[in-house]
Amino acid sequence: MQPPETNRHQLQQIIAGLCDGVILVERDQRIIWANEAALEMHGIDTVAALGKDVAQYRDRFKLRYRNNHKLAAGNYPIERVIAGEVFSDVIVEVTAEGDETQHWVHRVRSLVLTTAAGEPDCLVLILVDLTDLASAEERFEKTFNANPAPALICRLIDQRYIKVNQGFVEMTGYEREQVIGRSVYQLDVFRDAQKRDLAIERLSAGETIPQMEASLKLPGDGEKLVVVAGQPIEIGDDACMLFTFMDLDPRRKIEVSLRNSEARFAKAFQMTPVPTAVCSRDRFQIVDANSAFISAIGYAAEDVIGKTPEEIGIFDRGDFASFAKALTAGDSIGKSEIRITTAVGNVITCLVSLEAVEIEDKHCALLVMTDITERKNTELELTLAIEAVMHDASWFSQSLMEKLTNARQGKVDMGSAVKLKDLTERERDVLGLMCEGLADKEIAKRLELAPNTVRNYVSGLYTKLDLHSRSEAMVWARARGIYGSAATAAKPRKPRSATVLTMVGKRKPPIRKKVKGAGEN
Repeated sequence: MQPPETNRHQLQQIIAGLCDGVILVERDQRIIWANEAALEMHGIDTVAALGKDVAQYRDRFKLRYRNNHKLAAGNYPIERVIAGEVFSDVIVEVTAEGDETQHWVHRVRSLVLTTAAGEPDCLVLILVDLTDLASAEERFEKTFNANPAPALICRLIDQRYIKVNQGFVEMTGYEREQVIGRSVYQLDVFRDAQKRDLAIERLSAGETIPQMEASLKLPGDGEKLVVVAGQPIEIGDDACMLFTFMDLDPRRKIEVSLRNSEARFAKAFQMTPVPTAVCSRDRFQIVDANSAFISAIGYAAEDVIGKTPEEIGIFDRGDFASFAKALTAGDSIGKSEIRITTAVGNVITCLVSLEAVEIEDKHCALLVMTDITERKNTELELTLAIEAVMHDASWFSQSLMEKLTNARQGKVDMGSAVKLKDLTERERDVLGLMCEGLADKEIAKRLELAPNTVRNYVSGLYTKLDLHSRSEAMVWARARGIYGSAATAAKPRKPRSATVLTMVGKRKPPIRKKVKGAGEN
């Protein structure tokens, strides 16, 4: 018995609930039916909105291939099926006429329904919505191309490159056409890699390829050192491998530059005549010292390297503790004056500076010493000589007094906070007589005061003017026009002649006027 023939209505009921879109077209090009999925894929609600026939469909919807080439009349899938063509997996972008914001991506195939006698009865278009997938691929494509990290995509089935981004083009100098379509063996991304066999094995199996260093051959005769890694991905229905690269040339240049810089530092470190040592920042151990440092402290290099200055015995315990504390806190020390004991027991005075540095990725400190022992001794001898001369400095000119005192104490203006008007009349008298070179007893006799009172005035002047000696008080007074008692303070005395200045320690006795007696004319 022959099975009953399924009518078209029953067929429509079966396909109405399918996820794929279905459009039925009569042989006379009339669109007679479409399921809800097909209508939704065109953004409409009724079959009439598709158009009554193929010509109206072409007017209402614009189709183009994924490469943006528009489909000409006669090439629409609905027209091709009318022509009796059988096709599958044609991917087109569909846009509603007059509204570019509405567009979809369809994968289309055709089907011809026949009668029991085998005659064509109805033509069918079957649509699959790829809009979301195409949108995701478009986003991936944009991200892939915009990513500055160099990348290639290889199709696993034939191991040929199907995509290359701008980062790879800029890194290597290849044109896109020189990469697309070539195999992984023609453009070998695992050239000279230590794990090349593992990489090829993982590529064939479609598994993740770990990072490894390799050498890329460039279009010319050059090559580029890179780190390459592979990650399996899918593009459409194709299993692929995404290769990403990191250019090692900048790092290699930095490393070479760093080695050269360290070599220059080491050479300058050893040749500098200034005693210099490199210490670890955590324990303050000396890790290196130049010949000037070894010569300055008198120890052999093997007795210094690996030890702290305190263990060697060249630093005072207190100085070592303060330096170590500063280094721990990350601070620098600039020209701190300390005393250093050499290997033979001599004590020298040095200015020591410490600066935090990074050497071969290690936290270190650069210790620099300047021996100022001779300078300090010279300064001390000069100070003692000035002290001896200034015990009687009344014969010096004002400018010479200032120079001597400045050389002695390094001060330009002593007691600058106090002005001449701040002194009492009696204090000015005492100060003026001090400028004449009178001792306390002589001042007491001149002013008819008790010696103890004069001493109190002198002590008060020292305190008030922040001074510490008679010579300093004389310089302060003469800088302000006081050369004698109050009666002569406003009249600066001229410097004595060169002949008088040579008579060190010799002063002419004061000329005393005779007082006329009772019988003289």
